[in-house]
Amino acid sequence: MNKHHQYYTTPIYYVNAKPHLGHAYTSIAADVATRFKKMDGFDTYFLTGTDEHGDKIVQAAEKQSTTPKIYADQISQLFQDLLPVLYVKNNRFIRTTDPDHIKVVTAILTKIYKSGDIYFSSYEGLYCYGCEQFYQKRDLIDGKCPDHGVAPSTIKESNYFFKMSKYQEWLIDHINANPDFIRPEQYKNEVLSFLKNPLEDLCISRPKSRLTWGITLPFDKDYVTYVWFDALVNYISALGYPDGELFKQFWSGTRHFVAKDIIKPHGIYWPIMLKAAGIELYNGLNVHGFWNVKGSKMSKSIGNVTDPLQVTDAYGIDSFRYFLMREMVFGLDANFTQDSIVSRINSDLANDLGNVFSRVLSMNHRYFNGEVKEADTKIESQQNLSLASDAQDAIDAFKKAMSLCEFHKGLGAIWQFISIMNKYIDTQAPWALAKDDANLPVLETVLYNLIEGLRVVSCLIYPIMPGTSLTMQKTMGIAKDDDEFFTLNETVTWGQIKKGSVIKKPPILFPRIDIDKTKKKQSAVKPLKPALKEEITINDFSKIDLRTATVLSAKKIEKSNKLLKLTVDLGSETRQIIAGIAKSYSPDDIIGKQVIVVANLKEAELMGEVSQGMILAATNKKKLVLSGFEKDIIPGKQVK
Repeated sequence: MNKHHQYYTTPIYYVNAKPHLGHAYTSIAADVATRFKKMDGFDTYFLTGTDEHGDKIVQAAEKQSTTPKIYADQISQLFQDLLPVLYVKNNRFIRTTDPDHIKVVTAILTKIYKSGDIYFSSYEGLYCYGCEQFYQKRDLIDGKCPDHGVAPSTIKESNYFFKMSKYQEWLIDHINANPDFIRPEQYKNEVLSFLKNPLEDLCISRPKSRLTWGITLPFDKDYVTYVWFDALVNYISALGYPDGELFKQFWSGTRHFVAKDIIKPHGIYWPIMLKAAGIELYNGLNVHGFWNVKGSKMSKSIGNVTDPLQVTDAYGIDSFRYFLMREMVFGLDANFTQDSIVSRINSDLANDLGNVFSRVLSMNHRYFNGEVKEADTKIESQQNLSLASDAQDAIDAFKKAMSLCEFHKGLGAIWQFISIMNKYIDTQAPWALAKDDANLPVLETVLYNLIEGLRVVSCLIYPIMPGTSLTMQKTMGIAKDDDEFFTLNETVTWGQIKKGSVIKKPPILFPRIDIDKTKKKQSAVKPLKPALKEEITINDFSKIDLRTATVLSAKKIEKSNKLLKLTVDLGSETRQIIAGIAKSYSPDDIIGKQVIVVANLKEAELMGEVSQGMILAATNKKKLVLSGFEKDIIPGKQVK
């Protein structure tokens, strides 16, 4: 039997700034969707990455006094490092500086150019450097860029243009014929509304006289490719277009995850580019809203950018993932506040999920020493004690919602079942049944249904909270290997917990959070003392030549109770260094120690002695502690 194939992508994130909450949300949403599709029996491929060319990267690199490549490497690594922290399991991380990507961009440009859909022309227009695109006056708000709030510059230059206008009616027809192409529906309507106006041809080049950081046009070496005509191609270059097996398997099952601010390039530029290149279109777009912090969209300029690492450190990864998927109605904007995430943790996770997990397994330990008893089917039927139909309803509603990436509804279906289980406990009152041995078969039946219900819940929460899912299943003795999960087909069969199996005592899944204490703790955090000095760039740091050294000899300097005269081995030479460490180290203490030396420090004279460098140390309780290494290291090695 051939499996269905599903390909999910995030937008490749622009490396002009480090990752924030918005990036984390899109990555987690795509990861949740991918995990769900795997549960539903699909073969999946999940792509994310970084977009690394264009004006803004050059500007950001210049501010850091470094090169665009070094800067892009640094920021791209931050995005890569964030993924495992968020439990995001992508198949590939692509960079637009990757050689295979550049090759495909060049091939696509050549193909469209040869077909006659790219032409050369002079143009004068309003250019926003923040967006890296030209604007029509009608697109501006009070004469300013709608995204950056600054007036665009008037630029006159010759460039290459892509005949987007040629395909306008075709795209309108395609969107109308495929209502699921862009979802939620309001964004489909937004694109169609935009297409009511004549579509301008797209400027797809930048002259090298103005910008060199980009992919050179294959038909004109004096120009580089416009960043969107480069970036969008990543979705097929990552699959090995045109002949790669991944492309053959997965491209027909493609849905892109994007935020609403980039719907135009993904909903208009990209499908027309594919059409012009003779490539099959993707299935569609999943468009989400913005996370608002302090009442407005996150922005570095107003200082409300939220660091996902800080949030996960404070509240836990699964709690963070749950909050993002439950709080945002996919497609609409949502607010991120400390109060809202704590409320979700305390109410949904601690009171609901954590409570039912603890209550059920604790009662099973109290009454049966953790052993799973068998449900009496006759009693179950007579007293209507089965939770099987409720579990089936939850699974059906969960599958329907998750198939449409309506994550909040999928979680709502699970929590409706959790609510039913909690009410079931209160109605059946196992603690009362346990008082009379005559009720033992009923008690066994009630607890079996509840344990089975927990099994179903543990399986369904896997895409959103994989860590919690595994913890629950390990406690119940049903866990597969760490990277494995239960498919929907496995989950749906009722009665899988085996009679006689022993369940562990339940851990606390989600401790309640006292928000007042949390706020006090955060407000009590003191800034570093002394305060951090002015930021430096990697180039600034690279000017300091740090070397490993071994202290060969040491003696006190007369008339000084602070200075020692050291002779150090730097591998190819020995040097004399005057160090102010005599109050913390005697000469005998320091001989033989391995230290770090600033080797390119200009010579200085101290107390009549020449010092040819500086050794590194930190102050701890008014005493100096020398920096060093946990293992022996050869003198003269560079410290990075």
